[in-house]
Amino acid sequence: MPVLSPTWTDERIELLKQHFEAGLSCREIAADIGVSRNAVIGKLSRLNLTRGRTIDDRKVQDRPARAPRTVPRLQYEMLATIYGDTDAPVVAGPIDEANRCSLLELSENRCRWPISTPGAEDFCFCGNSAPDSQPYCSGHSRLAYRPNGRARVMRG
Repeated sequence: MPVLSPTWTDERIELLKQHFEAGLSCREIAADIGVSRNAVIGKLSRLNLTRGRTIDDRKVQDRPARAPRTVPRLQYEMLATIYGDTDAPVVAGPIDEANRCSLLELSENRCRWPISTPGAEDFCFCGNSAPDSQPYCSGHSRLAYRPNGRARVMRG
């Protein structure tokens, strides 16, 4: 029966401590000693060896800075088309219900806004004319593409 040698010999522990003090990363230490990175992390933890970084250092090193969120160009163009660039309030009139249609009757230039619950007997789509190959008619576009709350406050 083969005899298994322990992972952490005195020699490996000494190398671990030397590399740690030299500032090598856990990955570099693991590659040099011949163990996994997780084994190095576990042994360092059991030996109570820490890098002594401050919380601020960890925040800077661990996470890359987030890019500011931007509204995708197409969504911006849709919002500009619907709401315009003026401060005039948008008139939200009733949406015509005469053109409702089934899934099989939908075409590229018809509004795809679902009416009712899928699977229900009265389920259908709006079916009104949708401009410029948009998915919804102008009435349902006002419902689907609303500017975020901050933009509404700034406009009002």
